[in-house]
Amino acid sequence: MTQDTGQQTPLTLDEIAEWSGGRVRGDGSTSVERVRPLDRADSGSLGLVADARYVEAVPASGAAALLVAADLEERVAGVDGRPRVVVDDPRSAMIPILRRLDPTPRHPTGVHPTAVIEKGVQLGEGVSIGPRAVLAEGSSIARGTRVGAHCVVGRRARIGEDGYLHPHVVVYAESIIGDRVILHAGACIGSDGFGYAFEAGRYVKIPQVGRAVLGDDVEIGAHSCIDRGSIGDTEIGDGVKIDNLVHIGHNARIGEHGAFAALNGVAGSTVIGSHARFAGQVGVVGHIEIADRTSIASATKVLQSVEEPGTTLMGFPAREQREAAKVWAAEKRLPDLLRRMRALERRLEALEGSDEDDDAREAYPDSR
Repeated sequence: MTQDTGQQTPLTLDEIAEWSGGRVRGDGSTSVERVRPLDRADSGSLGLVADARYVEAVPASGAAALLVAADLEERVAGVDGRPRVVVDDPRSAMIPILRRLDPTPRHPTGVHPTAVIEKGVQLGEGVSIGPRAVLAEGSSIARGTRVGAHCVVGRRARIGEDGYLHPHVVVYAESIIGDRVILHAGACIGSDGFGYAFEAGRYVKIPQVGRAVLGDDVEIGAHSCIDRGSIGDTEIGDGVKIDNLVHIGHNARIGEHGAFAALNGVAGSTVIGSHARFAGQVGVVGHIEIADRTSIASATKVLQSVEEPGTTLMGFPAREQREAAKVWAAEKRLPDLLRRMRALERRLEALEGSDEDDDAREAYPDSR
């Protein structure tokens, strides 16, 4: 097996504009080899100007050329005259640019001599199997998929086309993974769910016999875990993006095109609709349903079902955004409210004491 070095090929601004749908201002033959932030750009770089905060940094940048958001073009032109490509959405425009400038070495096709391929394994055209990978009996890897070093693919697991398993990924037996799926280092797909019965003072394991099923275009971050179902399947819909260190419990079902940031925990049998967006450290209890297009803020803990599509939640326990904002505003006033309450209590005590003195004087007039 020979290794592609992945060396960069310079691109001209004319080529970048063609691939990104942008417009060139200045010399379109200017070439670049990489995209860099303005403060780290050099003479071979395309500097990124996607936010108004960075316009003032443009003149001091060493970039050969600029990639500029259309709504910032006039401001940038007012402070700097170097060549640039103007695009409506720099983040979207960077996708084809970075793909063509990506220096990452490409994996060679074929099976590394140290890989272990058990009987009945099916390998599609153009598959790459890295050093010391293990493909168990009856598993299949479809066309163009790359399996990195030390990966393990369990018995009868099926992995679709044009995927990429980074090193040390483990795919348990019977798991099904769609096309163009990326599994980052240490990801674990199809591990047993946390299922036990408490009998006679001890926990007894409930066999986990379901599968983990991932749709097309899914990406799973490093050291994230997707449990297999207990008796049904755990399902991750098409296009779902899951960050590092996320746990999805057994029999959970996640709709298409959701995004889940790091340190999320979704308990078993939870059903999450499509296009959900979870910020970091969100926790969700089991056996509830969360509607389509739900957005959940960082560190929120969801304890009950969400029925209304498009809801935004925050806090612990989770509340609708506007309600949570009111609660937080009230909490900020609590110290002042406590001081006022204590002052009122002291005044009331003083008044009650004064009333008792008046009663005593009326009952015992000679005591004055």
